[in-house]
Amino acid sequence: MNLKSERRGIHVDQSELLCKKGCGYYGNPAWQGFCSKCWREEYHKARQKQIQEDWELAERLQREEEEAYASSQSTQGAQSLTFSKFEEKKTNEKTRKVTTVKKFFTASSRAGAKKAAQEKIVKQGHLGRERNADNILRDLKEIFTPSWELASPTEAEIQESKSPSPSINRQASIETDRVSKEFIEFLKTYHKSGQDIYKQCKLFLDTMSHKRDLSIEEQSECAQDFYQNVAEKLQTRWKMPPEKVEKAMDQIEKYIMTRQYKYVFCPETTDDEKKDLAVQKRIRALHWVTPQMLCVPVNEEIPEVSDMVVKAITDIIEMDSKRVPRDKLACITKCSKHIFNAIKITKNEPASADDFLPTLIYIVLKGNPPRLQSNIQYITRFCNPSRLMTGEDGYYFTNLCCAVAFIEKLDAQSLNLSQEDFDRFMTGQTSPKKQESDSWSPDVCLGVKQMYKNLDLLSQLNERQERIVSEAKKLEKDLIDWTDGVAKEVQDIVEKYPLEIKPKNQALAAIDSENVENDKLPPPLQPQVYAG
Repeated sequence: MNLKSERRGIHVDQSELLCKKGCGYYGNPAWQGFCSKCWREEYHKARQKQIQEDWELAERLQREEEEAYASSQSTQGAQSLTFSKFEEKKTNEKTRKVTTVKKFFTASSRAGAKKAAQEKIVKQGHLGRERNADNILRDLKEIFTPSWELASPTEAEIQESKSPSPSINRQASIETDRVSKEFIEFLKTYHKSGQDIYKQCKLFLDTMSHKRDLSIEEQSECAQDFYQNVAEKLQTRWKMPPEKVEKAMDQIEKYIMTRQYKYVFCPETTDDEKKDLAVQKRIRALHWVTPQMLCVPVNEEIPEVSDMVVKAITDIIEMDSKRVPRDKLACITKCSKHIFNAIKITKNEPASADDFLPTLIYIVLKGNPPRLQSNIQYITRFCNPSRLMTGEDGYYFTNLCCAVAFIEKLDAQSLNLSQEDFDRFMTGQTSPKKQESDSWSPDVCLGVKQMYKNLDLLSQLNERQERIVSEAKKLEKDLIDWTDGVAKEVQDIVEKYPLEIKPKNQALAAIDSENVENDKLPPPLQPQVYAG
């Protein structure tokens, strides 16, 4: 989908929502822009082409192998007599085994089996005569009771009953039983066609229980083929009107997908869970996006609009709790209708498609629905294709796929921001400026005011912390530079004036010590006393 970002908002041409093959149905990014019908046609063409290429490759390799074998045989000459006898014995043994296997499928063996079955029936008939009246009444009840009331449990049901029974499995089992009873009650209104529908559904569930090892795409193909075959049979064989066929197909989808949910939703063989985590991480990183950046025409200060936004977020989150694709689509539809009502109340006029998509993106960013990609893939793979190709469900689902694709590729240009501001917002260095407290309406909730006030304080604290960290790093750098400078100066002085150690000088003689050289000196003056 070619999404365009303009100053007036996010815009997507309605023609781009349709199948790119031009059939008039809604396309889907998961189907490379095709609708369900055209995608299956393209898929089958590509698959047949791949099969043909593989077949041609196998034939070519076989011819090369035969040519290589023939050339090796011509060089080796005739084989020895012993090896020839061994080959002849091996061929005879193989022929005998094939003949023995074929005997099991000859007319005589079938006749013998039929005869044995007849003898068994006669024997059972003799035993039946000895039954009491209660058993006879039970047999008559089996004859006149519809097939869905006496149907034996499928292999999938047996596996479910043998599985551990924690609270989650117990809850799923209760829901499965409830859906089965509702399905049987619904089919009773269809009489003979209802019995045929029930048999086909049981057969499909048994078949799918043996196809757990197939890829999820191949299981999806089986489900889509089943939907198409049942719908065609209801229209051609049972001559049902379109509205009755659609109602029956909804019930069939509910019945089979309730049982298949735990096997085909977010299977381990796919990367759905990895995509879920990537989308959730992306949405968390975009928590700073405001309605003004997306040009969302919704004023949440209006109490009615605020209630509509909360309901829309609740519906899109509730989608993950549903097990049936149609129920998940219903959640998307309810969410979209709440969005249209919020826009209508804000603008006092009907909402347009250009207003709807930005608001849906904002709701997804604000709600961050769990397992969003898994739910989209599940709907795409196992929903009745007629719902995705036409109608409001298909339109809203296509817009949701576009919204998710936009979020995954959202950049600075999409929000009319500079790359520098976008990077700072994404890294959490700063956040967009919040509304000033003086401009609040008196009807706004006090909790919302306090929340924005706290956000402003956190933003200021974040800026102060960034300045402190920056100054601390600068001081650390200055200390390192000063230490290196002092060490360099000391080294230069040491190199310029190297330390020289001189020998120790002789000690000087004391003044009163005896000195031989000074013996000829006159004696020191003596004090004299004068009488007077």
